[in-house]
Amino acid sequence: MTLKKQDSRHTPDRATPNWNYEANTGAKYVAGVDEAGRGPLAGPVVAAAVILDFANIPDGLNDSKKLSESKRETLFDIINSSALVGIGIAEPEEIDRINILHATMAAMQRAVTDLPQVPDAILIDGNRCPDFTIPVQAIVKGDAKSLSIAAASIIAKTVRDRLMKEADRRFPGYGHTGHKGYPTKAHREALLEIGASPIHRRSYGPVRDILQNIDILAR
Repeated sequence: MTLKKQDSRHTPDRATPNWNYEANTGAKYVAGVDEAGRGPLAGPVVAAAVILDFANIPDGLNDSKKLSESKRETLFDIINSSALVGIGIAEPEEIDRINILHATMAAMQRAVTDLPQVPDAILIDGNRCPDFTIPVQAIVKGDAKSLSIAAASIIAKTVRDRLMKEADRRFPGYGHTGHKGYPTKAHREALLEIGASPIHRRSYGPVRDILQNIDILAR
């Protein structure tokens, strides 16, 4: 179910996230949903759903990419103590099996299901919505427009970064703590030298090509 088009009288300020999108739903419990990790060559995609308390919105909420790691960590704790939070994860095997788009949609559905309160409406970052029976609206660059989506982006990014730091301890040599699995030059060089780990996405071109080259050399 898709929410109606925004009322032009409440056009959101694009400079910083605000409450206009949430208010325009007319719903009591509005969940903002965002994900982190669509582009990396390794690790899961993580989605978060957040229902903010309008009377207790943390200061400084913004698109997670615009915040420092220390600021995200601080806001992560504040959001978890003042809002309702749900997490959904799709692991690399699932990404390889059903593709990143479908895995991302599945992670978002899991995040909403994980919420302790069923929302009355959902705001999704991006231009596609998972299937929900609840009214839902996709907002392009929503993490820079909606406070609830901004909060979800902070939760998703922080959870995924923590998972990648743990992955660096389990699978050393790739530098996951630094690049978080994204295809940096250092990461590509490590793939060529070490090969792929169990958390690498084998359907992604750089990983797939390296595995194919190793297979050819082994013949």
